[in-house]
Amino acid sequence: MVAQPPQSNTGKVLGIVGAVVGVLVLGGVASAVVLGGGGSGGGSKQSAGPKYKITVPQSLVGGKYSLAKDISSMADGQVPHDGVNAHGMRSAGGQYTGGTTSLVMMGIYGTIDDPQEGVNHMIHGLTSSPDVDVVVSDKKFTPSGGGDPLSCGVEVKSTAGQKITLPFCVWGTSSTTVSVAETDAADLGKDPRSIDLQALADDASKIRAEVQVPAGG
Repeated sequence: MVAQPPQSNTGKVLGIVGAVVGVLVLGGVASAVVLGGGGSGGGSKQSAGPKYKITVPQSLVGGKYSLAKDISSMADGQVPHDGVNAHGMRSAGGQYTGGTTSLVMMGIYGTIDDPQEGVNHMIHGLTSSPDVDVVVSDKKFTPSGGGDPLSCGVEVKSTAGQKITLPFCVWGTSSTTVSVAETDAADLGKDPRSIDLQALADDASKIRAEVQVPAGG
């Protein structure tokens, strides 16, 4: 059982947790660029679909989350711009808070040969760390309001003797690969199997609409 942090420490806990989530998400983004080969079969090629870029709004999900830190520059300096499956990539992302919840949105945009391969490698980067256990394997969720499906799952990160439950969702197009991951500082050890991934997918779908804009816009 994980004790709820004192109210006075919530801000500090949010900062620490946000940094932990950010490191994992950044690793996923780097993997999405670097890894390639094998293919996922039937993936869309680079000429298909509209071109998008990723932005970092001041708030997400209609104000549910507020931007705490724009981490685009930091990510862009650490994530390769070219790889086997992704070319001319740029990175954009932010750490957001809403109450005791910390959410990190991180994505890349440019030219992606196979969107599903990009999603697969992003998830691999998120979940392959030796101190991460995948408790709920990723699967496809269609947003309740309609729209393209997202791949969502739950992992548990062990750090400094603390287990942190991290649900995540990932989506990809021929020009973007993006992940969102969140955790609640008031309940870091929440039962991973109790996470409502459909609700997270619904929020992630709204985030997709808020951060993903036409490349020429």
